[in-house]
Amino acid sequence: MTACLLCQQALKKRTLFSDIFLLKKEKEGVCTDCKEKFLLISETHCPTCFKEGENKSCSDCLYWNEKGMTVAHESLYRYNTQMADYISRYKFAGDYLLRNVFMAELKNYFGDKMDKTLVPIPVSKQRMAERGFNQVIGLLTVAGLSFQEVLQKEDTQKQSEKTRQERLALCQPFSIIEKVAIPSNILLVDDVYTTGTTIQFAKQILMKNGAKTVTSFSLAR
Repeated sequence: MTACLLCQQALKKRTLFSDIFLLKKEKEGVCTDCKEKFLLISETHCPTCFKEGENKSCSDCLYWNEKGMTVAHESLYRYNTQMADYISRYKFAGDYLLRNVFMAELKNYFGDKMDKTLVPIPVSKQRMAERGFNQVIGLLTVAGLSFQEVLQKEDTQKQSEKTRQERLALCQPFSIIEKVAIPSNILLVDDVYTTGTTIQFAKQILMKNGAKTVTSFSLAR
């Protein structure tokens, strides 16, 4: 019997009538108990970045607005203990099988957004050498989603090791891959949104190089 990728217990997934009717094939490899510990962002969230528990623009978005920058970001899940553990194991410990966990949710989310070009946030050459994969590309690929690699990233200290102030004080870490055509309408994709610095830097350089619209998405906020 197959074991849950997260808790290693034998899988005993509930079978829903809709799954049978749609001939849905589950390949996520996660038990119901573990999946339910991931909490979706509620209806009460920042309208521009989806920060949980806000009913108007949050302090992060106000910070960017004061700098003359707009925020148009959406996320699916809260960055709770379960999500932090998942990101740690998938992204930092390199458990590549965990890319399967949100396959269905990502397919569903991006299903009505195919008028935009999905552009994953890149990892630096150093991180790629250490990890062996780009965690965002892993999520998109297993979900069967098309994307275009447009950006490249310089080697910097890991975002997870920086304080809020250090994240906000970053210099531009991105550049455009040589000879890559810039899509007109871009949807940036990342794994986690914290202060918005990464997304803003990516958005700035894309708009500067010809993109008409740039919005963004992250698995967790």
